[in-house]
Amino acid sequence: MEPKGPPNSPNPQDLPRYFRFFNEVGIVNQLATAMFEARLPKGILISHFSVLSHLIRVQDGRTPVELARAFQVAKTTMTHTLAGLEKRELIEMRPNPDDARSKRVWLTDQGRTFRQDAIMSMAPDFMSLAAQYDVERLDAMLPHLEALRKIMDAARD
Repeated sequence: MEPKGPPNSPNPQDLPRYFRFFNEVGIVNQLATAMFEARLPKGILISHFSVLSHLIRVQDGRTPVELARAFQVAKTTMTHTLAGLEKRELIEMRPNPDDARSKRVWLTDQGRTFRQDAIMSMAPDFMSLAAQYDVERLDAMLPHLEALRKIMDAARD
């Protein structure tokens, strides 16, 4: 019996479809970012909010280096982002018990509340979108997007 190839053997003719998909995802991301940043308080960027959300999703207590890797940015960029969050008391930096040379990032109660309030500030935009695009369609896409994210996340490690 001949060995079978991978279940989804790549077809070069599909490459334009992959490009089209990722192009649309990129445009949606750009539009969503602009929409969201318009609702955030002055001085808060989507990068700040993204760090708060990441810490909630994966659990806080991460090091700045771990966060920089997760966001695929330089450590100095992440340090700058974390300094802005710490200045606003949305996170706190604590000594790393595993490595005295580094710190770990912890959400404050104020940071958790800020994130939730920021999400709620999007209600008018989401309601407007919901009138044109029903939530069942979003629910149907989520498992596919999550699976794709996991594949791509694993491929970068």
